[in-house]
Parts: sequence; C-alpha cells; structure tokens
Amino acid sequence: MYKYACLNAISENGLSAFGPNYQKTDEIQGADAILVRSANMHEMALDDSVLAIARAGAGVNNIPLEECASKGIVVFNTPGANANGVKEMVFAGMLLAARDIVGGVNWVKENADDENIKKDVEKQKKEFAGTELSGKKLGVIGLGAIGNLVANAAVHFGMEVYGYDPYISVNWAWNLSRSVRHINDVETIFRECDYITIHVPLLDSTKKMIGKDAIALMKPTAVLVNYARDLLVDEDAVLEALDEGRLACYVCDFPNPKTTGHDKVILTPHLGASTQESEENCAVMAVEQLKDFLENGNIRNSVNYPACSMGECRSQHRIAIYHKNVKHMIRQFADILSYTNVANMSNTSRGEYAYTMIDIDDAIKPETVEELRNVGDVLRVRVIR
Repeated sequence: MYKYACLNAISENGLSAFGPNYQKTDEIQGADAILVRSANMHEMALDDSVLAIARAGAGVNNIPLEECASKGIVVFNTPGANANGVKEMVFAGMLLAARDIVGGVNWVKENADDENIKKDVEKQKKEFAGTELSGKKLGVIGLGAIGNLVANAAVHFGMEVYGYDPYISVNWAWNLSRSVRHINDVETIFRECDYITIHVPLLDSTKKMIGKDAIALMKPTAVLVNYARDLLVDEDAVLEALDEGRLACYVCDFPNPKTTGHDKVILTPHLGASTQESEENCAVMAVEQLKDFLENGNIRNSVNYPACSMGECRSQHRIAIYHKNVKHMIRQFADILSYTNVANMSNTSRGEYAYTMIDIDDAIKPETVEELRNVGDVLRVRVIR
C-alpha cells in the first residue's frame, strides 16, 4: 500500500487513477509521494519516506529541486498537459490587445439604462476599433509544447509566424507547421514582429531575458505577451518603454502592484492553465508518472533525475539505486551482486546525478541492500519488488 499527500486541490479524475493500492493522507510525514500545484515547498521538512514529488503543471520553481535530488527524491512535472489551455489564453491576450474588447464591454455595461443604446452604439464603436491578427507577424520564443501549439494555430489565423528555439527537440520540430519560419537569431523576432510571445522555462539563463536591450529593438507598435513566467521579463524596462511610447502593450498573466493599473498593460489573474481540462490532464499525467515510478521504478518527465525505463519487472527483484554521476559505480554494484545473474540493467545520468535500475534472478541476500547503500556517493537504494 502506497500513501500520497496533496498540498493543493488536485482533480479527482486524476486521483481516481491511483486505484486500490494507494491511500490518500493529509500528512506529508509518512507519505511515499506528494502531489503539488502552487504550494511553496522550499521551507518544508520532507520525511525520509518521501520517494517522489509530482507537480501538476510545468513550472517547478516552488520545489527545492537540488535538495530533493540530494535526498533521492525524484521530482516530476507534467509538460504539455496544460498546453492547449495556455495556448488559448495567448490568443485571448493578443485579441484583447488588438481590439479594445474590454473597453467596449465596459461601455455597454455603463450604458445599460440608455434607451437609445442601439443608435448610440453606432456612434461610439469607433472608439473601440482595433486591428486584426491576420497578416501580422508573430514571434514565438520557445517551441516546446505550448509554443508549438501557439505557432501552428497562428498560421491558421493568417499570421506570419517566426519561431525561435535553439534547443528544439526532434519531436517538436516534426510537429511544427512548415509555414513557421525557424529563426536562428532571436533579435530578428524583436526587430520584425508585431506580436512577441514567450514560452521558455524560468532558469538563471532566461531570467529577465526580455529586458532593455531586447525592447530597444522592438517596434513601438509591438505587443509583448507573457503567459510563461513573470520573471522572464524585466517589468521596469517594459513599463518605461510603455510610458515613453516605445512599446504599444504588455499582456501578462501575473499581476503585481507594479503592473496593475497601467493603461497599456492587460493583466489576467494567472488564468493560463486554469481550465477544467488542463487541471484534469495535469492530474492524470502526474498520477500515471508516480504510479510507474513507485511500482516499476521508471522515470518519465523528471526535472532533477534522468529519464530511465525498463518497463515492468519480470525478474525476481528490481533494485533502484540513486547516486552521484561518478566513475566506477556500475563496477561496484556488479561486484556486490556477483552472487546472482543480472537479468536487465539500465544506467542513466543527468548532470551530477545518476540512476541505476538492476533486475536480478535470485533472492536478494539480507546484506545486499546495506552494502549498496555503503558504496560511496550512493544517495538512496530502493528494492522495488
């Protein structure tokens, strides 16, 4: 029986996939797995029982990744599960910037008691006139799950789409429309595009990637759209450019006291992935990954450990070893397990951490697990079955 705890509300449709061998607990102490959305885990004391954390979403800046890795706690996220919900909000944001829809809706509400509103509308609507997206140039920075969907949909909107992603995977490259121009220099997007939307993870290398230098290259009529992470944009530089007429509009999903109230900033209250479908998709994906890890040791979509999969264990035992990515580890494991036949083995690494799974045909000797734990640079040993 495995125990799991939820730090935020998680879709019941997802949790129901756990099945009868899983028990929900209100305490993280003693839990084998934790599911989280936005709760800040940086100050939480995690029990030694915790094997995995699943973020029902993409961003993981609320989880202490390095600390978890050093304790042998695998952290998962659910990339792409909420991509369509975010994509739709990106287009909503661009449409709100292109057409003064909010101003028009508010005018109608303010004049609800006007008996001549049908006639007055024809006089007033020119105040809310805007432009169309069709024919405009859209720059998409980051062509992963969300950026891919945005770029492809924009083609169908009739936009001329520029895509930039020096790290694009083969899978996402194949999914990208042929009509998308793949740009090797992001400055081309800054100079040429009428709309610019960001879809990259928040890393030290991407923090405030849209700053003074980038904005200085943009058209004064350009619209900057941010439904990824607030810290990707230097908001002081954006507000200065808006005030000086060097940027037309900033659309953002992350309100704060600095940006609220500015007449050239369109803010939505973190609605990007706030759809029933996105929450269910993220929950289902998180649960499936946790189950495969807890029951089989397989790792998919971890952000602090390497991917590793050997399917279901068909041998007598499967051992998972979490360790530092250093030389001679496999030789030491093999020496300890020399009394049995190794039926299957997989070793993968990611940065300074590595993960090894070994299937053996004979019963594990009582001292084997302790010997493996005592190998230098081993962080955790788990007998999966």
